[in-house]
Amino acid sequence: MSASAGPADAPVQVDVAVVGAGPCGLAAAIAARRAGMSALVYDRGCLVNGIASYPTYMSFFSTAERIGIGGVPFIVATDKPTRRDALAYYRGVADLYDLDVRQYERVESLRAVRVDPRAGRPEAVLGAPMARPARWLLRSEMRTGAVRDVAAHAVVVATGYFGRPNRLGVPGESLPHVQHGYLEGHSAWREPVVIVGGANSAVDAALDMYRAGARVTMVHFGEGLDSNVKPWVRPDIEARLREGSIAARFGARVVAIEPDAVVVSGPDGTSRIPATQVYTMTGYLPETGLLEQVGVPIDEASGIPAHDPLTMATPLAGIYLAGVIASGNQANRIFIENGRDHGDAIVAHLQSSWR
Repeated sequence: MSASAGPADAPVQVDVAVVGAGPCGLAAAIAARRAGMSALVYDRGCLVNGIASYPTYMSFFSTAERIGIGGVPFIVATDKPTRRDALAYYRGVADLYDLDVRQYERVESLRAVRVDPRAGRPEAVLGAPMARPARWLLRSEMRTGAVRDVAAHAVVVATGYFGRPNRLGVPGESLPHVQHGYLEGHSAWREPVVIVGGANSAVDAALDMYRAGARVTMVHFGEGLDSNVKPWVRPDIEARLREGSIAARFGARVVAIEPDAVVVSGPDGTSRIPATQVYTMTGYLPETGLLEQVGVPIDEASGIPAHDPLTMATPLAGIYLAGVIASGNQANRIFIENGRDHGDAIVAHLQSSWR
C-alpha cells in the first residue's frame, strides 16, 4: 500500500509519513505496511544516509542480527558487519517491502491540518479519502527546488543525529579544509592532520589515517580517551599513542583554526599544531526542528522531546518519535538495536486508537 508520489503538483495522502530513512525510520514504515497502512518515507539524503556517512571501512559495534529490521535476516560472513554490508542489507530490505522512499527530499515544514468548522471534519486539502482522517500536512522540497505537500494521519519523526554537527564555535571552523565527519584516509597521505575528539569516531579516524600515511595529532579536552572506546580498538590506539605513531594533546581545547595550523590551549599554554586537514569528530545534536515547529515540548536539560516510551507518542496526537531522536542529547542511549522496535510500538498505538 505504498503511496504514489506522482508529479510535484499532485500531492497525496498517506496513513503514516516517516521523516528519516535510517534503519529505525525504515522499520517504522515496514511496521505500518505490515499493518495494512500506507506509508511514505522522506530523507534529505540517500537511503540510510547516516550509515553512508560512516568511515568507508568501518565495522559496527553490534552483531548483524541485532541491527536487522523487518524480520529479514542480516547474514554476513564475519562477526561484525561492515558499512558496506549494512548499506547492501538496508537497500535489500527497502526493495523487499517496496517502501516508498523519497530520497534527497527535505521536509521543510509540518503543520496541523485545519478543521472545516462547517463540516466538523478536516479540510479536504489534498487528494482522495484516506483510511483515517489527515491530521498533519508536510511540505517538502525536492532537489530540483520544487515543493510538494502530503497529508498524513500520523507522522513519525526519525531524523536522527547526523544533520546538526556539534560545532566548536571557534574562528576558522568554516575553512574548506575543516570537516565534521570522516570517510577514509587516502587523501591524507603524508599530510599533517588534526583530529578533534577522543571517542570512537575520532579513534577510528586517527587509526585509519595513520595507516594511510598521515601525520596525525589528536586533540581532546579530556585527560585521556573516552571510556566508551570499543574494547577491541582501545589496545591498538593506546599502543600507537605510546609509541608516538599518533600524537595526542589531552586536556586541551582548540581555540582557532588557521589555513595551515590549529591553535590549541592546554595546560602548557597556547601552541600551533601544523594541519592541512582538520576533522572535528565532536558529535552531533538531535534534529528537533520539526518537533519545535509543531510545539512538542523538549526538556531543556536533557534535550529529550516529550513522549511516552511505551508507545513513542508525543503529547500531540499523531506525532511520534523513532530512533535516536528520542534520546535527546545522550545519543548513546538509543541505537539501531533498541530503536528498531519503535515502529512496532507506534503502529500498535495507532491500531488501538482506531478501534
